[in-house]
Amino acid sequence: MTSPNLMGAVSVAGVGLRQYKRGKAPLPEQGVLVHAIVDACEDAGFDPALIDGFVSYGDDKNEPVRLMSDLGTRELRLNAQMWGGGGGGIAGAFGLAASAISTGQATAVVVFRALVQNNSGRMSAAVMRHHLNDHLVGAGLVSPAQICALRAQRLYEHHKVPQSVAEELVRASYYHGSRNPEATAFGQPLDLDAYRHGRWIAEPFRLFDCSRENDGAGALLLVSSERARDLRKAPVRLLGVANGTAKGWGDLCENDLDYASAGFRPIARRLWEQTGVTPADVDVVQLYENFSAQGVASLIDHGFCSYENVAEFIRFDNLIAPSGRLPVNTAGGNFAHGFVHGIGMAIESVRVLRGESANPVPDAKICLMAGGPGAPTVSSALFGRDDL
Repeated sequence: MTSPNLMGAVSVAGVGLRQYKRGKAPLPEQGVLVHAIVDACEDAGFDPALIDGFVSYGDDKNEPVRLMSDLGTRELRLNAQMWGGGGGGIAGAFGLAASAISTGQATAVVVFRALVQNNSGRMSAAVMRHHLNDHLVGAGLVSPAQICALRAQRLYEHHKVPQSVAEELVRASYYHGSRNPEATAFGQPLDLDAYRHGRWIAEPFRLFDCSRENDGAGALLLVSSERARDLRKAPVRLLGVANGTAKGWGDLCENDLDYASAGFRPIARRLWEQTGVTPADVDVVQLYENFSAQGVASLIDHGFCSYENVAEFIRFDNLIAPSGRLPVNTAGGNFAHGFVHGIGMAIESVRVLRGESANPVPDAKICLMAGGPGAPTVSSALFGRDDL
């Protein structure tokens, strides 16, 4: 089921997440991150001083060498970051970490992301600087919501995907978030009237179609699967990672061959080929939803449904735990759990396979984590229980 060269040999041994309302973090960004890393090590029963590698994504500002004194790091052997793609690079960061461990370049690597408004500013402003060039800004496109709205209209108008499927996806995220004590939406299921009549952000997106930022940091400790079996928690193996983009994709021209796509078609194909897993084998999905339509497009790109049958598949009853055919975003996702640039999805991928999710998926063995859709480069990963 796994690649003989790399995947399956590396596991997540511990996870840590600190999350706060935007602008309300009690510590500066680096302090919040250090606490999250220590939490991940405590989760695993692992000495933080033994961490020798760090990987992040999305232009994280926390240079690993600045973490060393707080963590007691004995030796730094790997410090890397995924190039570009914003949240699209999240799964690719796990590929970098696994490659380093499996080739002996490092032995214990933390994949992390930290975001505190008082230090890094608003994510929307950072994304604008990173992704939107002068051509787009000159045409009046000054936010990610506007770019993704154009692609969403293509999805709805050209491919005839009903907009109702976006509501089903958002509703499922809030269903899970409302049952997760850690989530920002805990105790607050989606008010459908508020969703349908929320203020416009960029047509066809209203307020609840959009992810909203939190302060916080998340960290996941990766070691060899053999080593992980001697630690505190059951290992969750990294089965496969695919990252990149197809010819013609990107944000420079906005002239992609498949304009409604979330960019995952070639990446998903490589992920399935690499692992021998198929969409039918996946038990649960942690789906990065920056905007509702892009989440829908991501599920289509990964092969769970098509433009033609999407309305049959993306239905609320199909997407919720424990009884749904394919539970999605069991912690609440970026919409309802919280948005620290998607790192919470990676943490929930581990928790749901351990049986620690607030919304359990009975006997879940394989989880797909799909990165930020519609980014210039995107990535996806498959995680699996150690007893596969």
